[in-house]
Amino acid sequence: MHGAVLLDEKGNVVRPALIWCDVRTEKQCRDLTRALSLQRLIQLTCNPALPNFTLTKILWVRENEPDNWNRVRHVLLPKDYVRFRLTGERATDMADASGTLLLDVAHRRWSKEMLDAAALEEILLPFVHESPDVCAKVSAGGAAECGLAAGTPIVAGAGDQAAGAVGMGIVSPGTVSATIGTSGVVFAATDRPALDSRGRVHTFCHAIPGRWHVMGVTQAAGLSLRWFRDTFTANSAGAAESYDHLTTEAARVPPGSDGLLWTPYLMGERTPHLDGSARGALVGLTASHTRGHIVRAILEGVAFSLRDTFTLFQEMNVPVKSIRLGGGGARSPLWRQIQADVYGHSVEIVEAEEGAAYGAALLAAVGAGVWPTVDAACAAAVRVASRIDPQPDAVSTLRTSYAAFRRVYPATRQILTQS
Repeated sequence: MHGAVLLDEKGNVVRPALIWCDVRTEKQCRDLTRALSLQRLIQLTCNPALPNFTLTKILWVRENEPDNWNRVRHVLLPKDYVRFRLTGERATDMADASGTLLLDVAHRRWSKEMLDAAALEEILLPFVHESPDVCAKVSAGGAAECGLAAGTPIVAGAGDQAAGAVGMGIVSPGTVSATIGTSGVVFAATDRPALDSRGRVHTFCHAIPGRWHVMGVTQAAGLSLRWFRDTFTANSAGAAESYDHLTTEAARVPPGSDGLLWTPYLMGERTPHLDGSARGALVGLTASHTRGHIVRAILEGVAFSLRDTFTLFQEMNVPVKSIRLGGGGARSPLWRQIQADVYGHSVEIVEAEEGAAYGAALLAAVGAGVWPTVDAACAAAVRVASRIDPQPDAVSTLRTSYAAFRRVYPATRQILTQS
């Protein structure tokens, strides 16, 4: 999602894509917010200007690489460039387009006001479709390159988060997912565009026509654990400890990590701070803490950061009836239990582990007429495999730890701004 693939008039790539986690565009975010105001941005797009979003990357290239910009005739999102190579068609979907900062999310169309404010022409953008709609067919050239039959229909699809939510059955209000990959996302389906006036969560179109979703994002979720493993556990040959070994050590440590706290802000943070300059912190170290304590603190800190989104959902009156876990973090029994304990809510694991790919397949099946709607597809094909209940003693301990976690960011922010 969010990446900017820039093409010239012949469809050739102008420069390497700027992808979602590239946050060099803080200046462009400030300029947009100053020109339009935060309130107007949220009114037009349901979201604030964030460095992750595609528009800010387009503006960065225009300002910093004028020679490249003069060659640009089209902008595609990464998955849509794959579709372009397969079909020759420039197309995208409502859900992925929501993360460009150029879509009128409430009305499901490109925003003329945002295009005007950015001095861009709509011809730069692809046609936008609902996710299960057939929008293209494999061309003869695409067939020759990939082996698929010419004429194979292709649906609009979705970005990884909306597709993953479909694959987990997060399609109606009250169902919520918490996924931990490189980033972490808490995702709730809604039947209206649910807004936070400060833009601390994203409000996007869902991959289901006439439905929306709201999601909070932790930038460095699984990345926190990977960073620790790769940086501090590699041996002389460069081989790092396995995740299973590290989480086995962490499982010997009691909930709360004996007072050790981790804030996972290795790449700034989106929800709830909207602060690209936020920095991670390991707080409360003593000589009695072990590597297992640090690993458990990282697992808990990521869950605390995801809980921040659940806290915002309460403020916004977004219902939470069931929570389903996904991503690589859902494969760890310890991380599953930590999430149940931190959220104070039972969590579910679905049978299919393919996540976004499974959801994309369901969208394709709806487009091909296998099921009449996305709801019908999920009802037939998404099944719960297991359920993890919270442990009352751990819930109480982690509630206290979460309150302490919430105090770390303001303290470190003050230190960093003073320096």
